[in-house]
Amino acid sequence: MKRQFPGLAETARDSRPEIPDGIFLVRVIGAQFRWHAHKPFYLLRLSVLEPCARAGQPIVGRLYSTQKAMWKLGWFLRDFLYDPELLANEQIDEKALPGLCGVVKISHTVINGISLINFDGFAPASHWEELYGTPVSSASRSNNTEVS
Repeated sequence: MKRQFPGLAETARDSRPEIPDGIFLVRVIGAQFRWHAHKPFYLLRLSVLEPCARAGQPIVGRLYSTQKAMWKLGWFLRDFLYDPELLANEQIDEKALPGLCGVVKISHTVINGISLINFDGFAPASHWEELYGTPVSSASRSNNTEVS
């Protein structure tokens, strides 16, 4: 039996504008450790702080924690100013990640028709103006973004 639901097609479309490739000042809003096909990774949920035109947009991507990809995970943790004591003890506390801020460079890859976000690079939040060419807005500063 088929049923008609007017307006269903509209709700099925992804109404969120896709975030373009580029450089963004972000805040970590969530991180969760997961496994997929024998590859451990952190699912990172970031919120854009700058540029202002994209403020509040989410960025969700994977940061693999395999032995081969450990360098990139360490790069992220160092540049987002993760607790150096935990890092020295080779520990990641998922509860310590939300609130960390930094700069991320992203690009997109399409695999099997699914657009995935790649984290291509990281930098400390204090490098935002140098990398992007504009100062951090007062709105981002009021959201407790520390940029020195």
